[in-house]
Amino acid sequence: MTSPAQTEGVEASAVLEVVAPSKDEASSAKNPAGLSPGQLMWRRFKRDRTGVVSAVIIFFFFAIALLAPLIAKVYGKNPYTLYGQENIGLLDEFSIPTGTFGGMSGEYWFGIEPILGRDVFTQLLYGMRTSIYTALAATIVMVLVGVVMGLVGGYYGGKVDFWLGRVTDFLLGFPSQLFFIASMPVVVAAFVSPEEETPTALRAVAIIVVLSFLGWMGLSRLIRAATLSLREREFVEAAKIAGASPWRIIRKELLPNLVTPILVQATLMLPSTILSVAFLSFVGVGFVEPTPDWGRMFAIGAEIYEQDPAYMFFPGVAMVVFVVAFNLLGDSVRDAFDPKSGR
Repeated sequence: MTSPAQTEGVEASAVLEVVAPSKDEASSAKNPAGLSPGQLMWRRFKRDRTGVVSAVIIFFFFAIALLAPLIAKVYGKNPYTLYGQENIGLLDEFSIPTGTFGGMSGEYWFGIEPILGRDVFTQLLYGMRTSIYTALAATIVMVLVGVVMGLVGGYYGGKVDFWLGRVTDFLLGFPSQLFFIASMPVVVAAFVSPEEETPTALRAVAIIVVLSFLGWMGLSRLIRAATLSLREREFVEAAKIAGASPWRIIRKELLPNLVTPILVQATLMLPSTILSVAFLSFVGVGFVEPTPDWGRMFAIGAEIYEQDPAYMFFPGVAMVVFVVAFNLLGDSVRDAFDPKSGR
């Protein structure tokens, strides 16, 4: 069994390869045109067709989610109106959409929802908007907390590093999914009485807080390991001799050298956070009716998939494409930042 000290040593050496390549690697990565590291990264990334295609897909999803109200207005539908109950013939006597593949037609592009008869296309648009931007906010909070905790622990060391490390280890021991399910009602009940309806904005904030609470530790350990290797470097020692404050050293000397692991880790954290947001709504403790959400669409689809399997098709395909594209983008960004990739 590997000891914690050995594990941290492996992490530090692994991160050091990213943020501080050897002289031979650095010399082999030099560009005769005198390009900056950012320009070199961009040139490598453009040569990666998988990364470029993934970036286009991710940009498309974010743009669609951002423009959901405008698209719905042009489309002429919304995710709240019960079209199947207002228009006779859209639902049969069992409240299942008539027509082919869930009621798809020129008027209802992705069909309509069984039982209530809401438009599936606008539900998917607004569901993507809810899930993606909630997860994006949670990921930003996780990255900020993880970077601060990792930098402080790695730079100061001693008792500060010891106690921050123990807090991190303690939180890593929590069963995340059970914690999410158990804590969401508690967080919501702290601000809204059981007799009142919980505002959607408050639910979004509660989801962000709950996901952020147990989502920063992995990045924190990564940044701590990198900081431990960087704080002994000559440029940090020179800044100390020059009288720079710890805050200035962290901000001007350490943080710029940690951009690579931070960015790579953030691109890998966001898709998993989106799945967590969908999971909370799927089990009934995240977003609830009538707020459109990816997870809520899966929950409805799981109840009626035998009668109408088409309802699950479009949200399922959209989530798979988005998550796979984001994971591929994270790999491409990591390879582009790594001088050993040689692209």
